[in-house]
Amino acid sequence: MMVCAVLTYGGVSLFVVAFAVYPFGAEIFRSADIPKRLLPATIALGAFTFTMDAFPGSPQIQNIIPTSFFQTDSWAAPWLGLSGGLFIFFSGLVYLHWRKNKAVKIGEGYGDDHINEPDDEIQETLPKPLVAILPLVIVGVLNKALTDLIPKYYGSVFDFSKFGIGNIENLEISKLTAIWAVQISLVLGILSVVIFAFGQIRKNFIPDLNLSINGALLATLNTASEYGFGAVIAALPGFQSVSDLISKTFNNILINEAVTVTVLSGITGSASGGMSIALAAMHETYISEALKLGIPNEVLHRVASMASGGMDTLPHNGAIITLLVVTGLTHKQAYGDIFVMTGIKTAGVFFIIMLYMVFGIV
Repeated sequence: MMVCAVLTYGGVSLFVVAFAVYPFGAEIFRSADIPKRLLPATIALGAFTFTMDAFPGSPQIQNIIPTSFFQTDSWAAPWLGLSGGLFIFFSGLVYLHWRKNKAVKIGEGYGDDHINEPDDEIQETLPKPLVAILPLVIVGVLNKALTDLIPKYYGSVFDFSKFGIGNIENLEISKLTAIWAVQISLVLGILSVVIFAFGQIRKNFIPDLNLSINGALLATLNTASEYGFGAVIAALPGFQSVSDLISKTFNNILINEAVTVTVLSGITGSASGGMSIALAAMHETYISEALKLGIPNEVLHRVASMASGGMDTLPHNGAIITLLVVTGLTHKQAYGDIFVMTGIKTAGVFFIIMLYMVFGIV
């Protein structure tokens, strides 16, 4: 779980984390004789929850999308995000330990006849630990630094006419700061890998590149198909009925936002897709209502971000399908424990809403 958390918070896509961590996780589970069926839920807790959209500064897209709607940055509502993230961290860890201990008592073990098992031994010289961790540190540090520096350098608006370029709409820097900061940080993190680990990269460059492309296409097509499915659902008359029902049922603006985003994320099977559709339709309403109540946009950002990662991980979610394919397990074998992570994650967003309403924590 911690390996997944370090990678996702360091800027590695959660889809990539599933590919990268699986061989490592499978070997640990096999050595400790823990049922393999618990591995997807463990990866999901580390990669798909608190570092994806709760912890402040996360470079994952689920923490970046709200910035363009609420003019915030990726560090919005840091104490709420940290509190919600720790709630999910400890709750998920307690559950997984309970499940592991239960399996140990009945002598279940790792299991036999699994597919997609990793090689027993990696015959290669690995980079030094400092080189391996350097890109993650670069992404984290530069993301924070650039979030502060970009607005200072460019101001509030980038005017193309100053450079003799006409017929182009001026850019609102506040909507782009988080995106630019993350993109630049990730590019520099990748370059650090190329520079300091070029020897390892060069050995199997073409096979590794082909493997990377295959993995990227699998993740992209899974997510894209779910986003397209969600867009079709949002265009149907029934969607407006659901939206109206949520608005009438939940008068509290934060709860309304959380329910709307998590329901749409569940329907689309995509956290980013569901949140994008929900905020595109409702963000102006949320901002105006929050202004009347004195609720900062940072709180709206954190609630939307964490809610998107709630019910998104239903069985048809692209990341879940990818995770199960990579680990060689089925929904029947492993999804039950993943769904518990989904429930804990959903509870996390209402936990931070309670913290804000009771204590005013931002």
